[in-house]
Amino acid sequence: MRMLGQNPTPEELQEMIDEVDEDGSGTVDFDEFLVMMVRCMKDDSKGKSEEELSDLFRMFDKNADGYIDLEELKIMLQATGETITEDDIEELMKDGDKNNDGRIDYDEFLEFMKGVE
Repeated sequence: MRMLGQNPTPEELQEMIDEVDEDGSGTVDFDEFLVMMVRCMKDDSKGKSEEELSDLFRMFDKNADGYIDLEELKIMLQATGETITEDDIEELMKDGDKNNDGRIDYDEFLEFMKGVE
């Protein structure tokens, strides 16, 4: 979470887990984890300047080509320490890639960040 700019206290982390633990298992599976991370990033983006959101996008865009491709998304998600399947990554890419060109541009990134409740 720290790599994604998130530094919750233990209490905040437990609250986030409780909010997304839909199956009541006391643990967070990958889908629940994604919901939690996107909510955190979305909450963190509120009130941020265009420059700060651009910085967040560039953190994902490792090769600085203006797009987040499947491999870059995979690298960022694996850096979280979660076990992630190729299917999970492809599903997340599909959700963010609105024009179906196989990559997420900055506008799609912003739309994705705003669209997750």
